[in-house]
Amino acid sequence: MFRHLRTLQQVSRRTLSSSARRQLENKVPVKQKLFQEDSGMPVHLKGGTTDALLYRATMALTVFGCGYVLYALTDAALPKKKD
Repeated sequence: MFRHLRTLQQVSRRTLSSSARRQLENKVPVKQKLFQEDSGMPVHLKGGTTDALLYRATMALTVFGCGYVLYALTDAALPKKKD
């Protein structure tokens, strides 16, 4: 039983230590340069197409939500006619 536990510990150590050795490309300086340059574009749109789509989706949901809140308030405020 202890032999299996020791083997399991050795395998887990190898897996953890080998995954820490992988080197990823540091993209931070590139992103900093992109967001700090003065291009006249708002910072929330400098990320490209994805940012533009997220911005438009957020605005659409906000407008829809405000419209629904006004509808719900109007519906709650006005009494229903009894037939």
